[in-house]
Amino acid sequence: MSIITLTTDFGLKDHFVGALKGKIITEHPQAQIIDISHDIDLFNISEASYVVNAAYNSFPKGSVHLIGVDSERTLENKHIALQWNDHFFICADNGILSILTQKIVPQQIVEINIHDRLPEGSSDMDVFVKVACHLAKGGTLSVIGKEITQIKPMSELQPSISQDASSIKGYVVYIDHFGNCVTNISKKLFEQTGKGRNFEIKFGSSAQRFKEIIIRKIHKNYSDFNIPDKFSLKDYEGERLALFNEAGQLEIAIYKSNPSTVGAATSLLGLRYHDLITIQFL
Repeated sequence: MSIITLTTDFGLKDHFVGALKGKIITEHPQAQIIDISHDIDLFNISEASYVVNAAYNSFPKGSVHLIGVDSERTLENKHIALQWNDHFFICADNGILSILTQKIVPQQIVEINIHDRLPEGSSDMDVFVKVACHLAKGGTLSVIGKEITQIKPMSELQPSISQDASSIKGYVVYIDHFGNCVTNISKKLFEQTGKGRNFEIKFGSSAQRFKEIIIRKIHKNYSDFNIPDKFSLKDYEGERLALFNEAGQLEIAIYKSNPSTVGAATSLLGLRYHDLITIQFL
């Protein structure tokens, strides 16, 4: 099975996504094309990185993941293809894949060098399509690029641990359809730093839009509440909570949120993209 996934900031209003799929089918009619997302914020590599990291493992080994976010080839951002955990990723070397390579060392990385083999006027996506179809057909990375050993790290804000390991500082990196706010603090980082200690998750302050909010529990799931007699789960709708989502990232949420009606973490808690989240260990 030849699976090619697409993650872009192209949106769905214009012809770009349809044209991209048409080029893939023309090059490789047997390819199975699956959309991960086309609603990544424009040029937002941090958001694209989270979405790809959260989704790739749902696909079988050997899948090819084409990432069209901030994909223009420049002197600073070369085009790369990478084999990692038996999956293939194609993108610009702008930091998008650094969240993956922090976990497992890539099997092989190449800087794509086939640009001069394509017809004059070929676009960045034409290059990505050619590489994606080559890999989906079972081709090797060495045919389409020269091997390199490193890729760019993410230049945006990264989680940090205090010198005495008493706290972790992270940031909101993604806001989902429900208004839940995903941070770049991973479960692994939390457990390795906290070592079972009690904690407080803090965000906001009197100097910001909302007063400081403190959460002292990590929920196992969205409905993980201790419900006393005479109460039901419905009574907890609108409650704030924190949990580690399926991607293993700390998420701040509102139970049964709806951004267009009752509100969500973004509106009710005042959280926005890149806002600071602190975990203080006690």
